[in-house]
Amino acid sequence: MLRVVVDVNVLVSALLKADGPPADVVRRWEGGDFEVVASPRLMDELETVTSRPHPVNRLVPLAVEELLTVLDTNAMIVDDVPTERLVPGDPKDDYLVALARAADAHVIVTGDAHLLDLEDLRPPAMEPQAFLELVERLA
Repeated sequence: MLRVVVDVNVLVSALLKADGPPADVVRRWEGGDFEVVASPRLMDELETVTSRPHPVNRLVPLAVEELLTVLDTNAMIVDDVPTERLVPGDPKDDYLVALARAADAHVIVTGDAHLLDLEDLRPPAMEPQAFLELVERLA
């Protein structure tokens, strides 16, 4: 089964807009089309981002809590691993690559250009729409 790390920016986008590729990624995961990998650091980042004054004014607190519960219950949770410098443009993204590698993930789903622009990144980073097309091809 396809194993993926979904960046917090995609998860927050799914919470902000119920239609569109980020929300479809979450729905396809909940439908069992692939396995999501998370870590305590990713969960903490999601909680931190969704508790900020913006965009929290557009988020439904129950939806945030539900997503955190679904991740905690249904995602493959991997302990945080030490990171090395992997993303030259944004060292805050290093942990996503380290997580993906530790979990033998096949892809990182993100909207972050710092990850998307790295041609030799392993595993590769894909935008939500491109990832959904990959899921369709593999179905």
